[in-house]
Amino acid sequence: MTKVFIDGSSGTTGLRIRERLCTRKDIELIALDEAHRKDAGARRDAFQKADVAFLCLPDVAAVEAVELASDSGAVIIDTSTAHRTAAGWTYGMPELTGCKEKIAKAKRIANPGCHASGFIALVAPLVEKGLLARDALLTCFSLTGYSGGGKNMIAEYEDPQRSPLLNAPRQYALGQMHKHLKEMNAICGLKNAPVFCPIVADFYSGMEVTVSLFKKDLQGSLADVRRTYASYYTGPLIHFKETADENGFLSAAAFTGRDDMEITVTGNEDRILLVSRFDNLGKGASGAAIQNMNIVLGLPETTGLEV
Repeated sequence: MTKVFIDGSSGTTGLRIRERLCTRKDIELIALDEAHRKDAGARRDAFQKADVAFLCLPDVAAVEAVELASDSGAVIIDTSTAHRTAAGWTYGMPELTGCKEKIAKAKRIANPGCHASGFIALVAPLVEKGLLARDALLTCFSLTGYSGGGKNMIAEYEDPQRSPLLNAPRQYALGQMHKHLKEMNAICGLKNAPVFCPIVADFYSGMEVTVSLFKKDLQGSLADVRRTYASYYTGPLIHFKETADENGFLSAAAFTGRDDMEITVTGNEDRILLVSRFDNLGKGASGAAIQNMNIVLGLPETTGLEV
């Protein structure tokens, strides 16, 4: 039986991981009571006992946790931003060429960010196959449910006395310095950061990421893009769908509660929209983390996941 420790199990990502794992008969969860949840000694002992440990912590705390786990044999899967482009860490997106094999052997795995997952899934294959130049100037907007903001934002949105400004979508990271941009650039091999417009709206979870292209941006056609996605995504958790609209609309909540991702392409030959839809807490966080653990353990990627 695999022993698993979730460091930071009270946050939204940690709670979803626990929810997915608590019914599995092949997993034994190592739990700390409330009095010892932040105790360094108790956490160090938990890392020593664990085969796999998930870090569901803010960046600074995640770095500290890695130090606590440094002399353990546990495979560490970090869901924070802290190690996504760090040396010695494997980026945990197994659908990218060669990544699954690296994850299977890794001891330190950095789970992708939610917005970054959707962007990378759209852009990386096109750069790899030569349809997009590495110096392309891209624009991306991303709709997310408010659970992506963690406990404080959830409380803010679910407060009966909340501000009426929360009744409409709100754009944020206005200074173009969003923390996911670094991995978006690095993993896709881009020379220029995209213009990135994240938007939070009044629904709990779900995500829709869109990258817009003009014909001049592509070294190929709309059909080439669709063929690339169809051949690239043959695994169980990212899949291409040629026609995905719901009576002329695309809802950001379509994959709420699920752990997979759908890729689609809309628009026309002159102006093209690349779209990924998934749950920010699923393939954008907890589901991806469990998928990475399953690969490390030699299990089917979808074990214990909702697809």
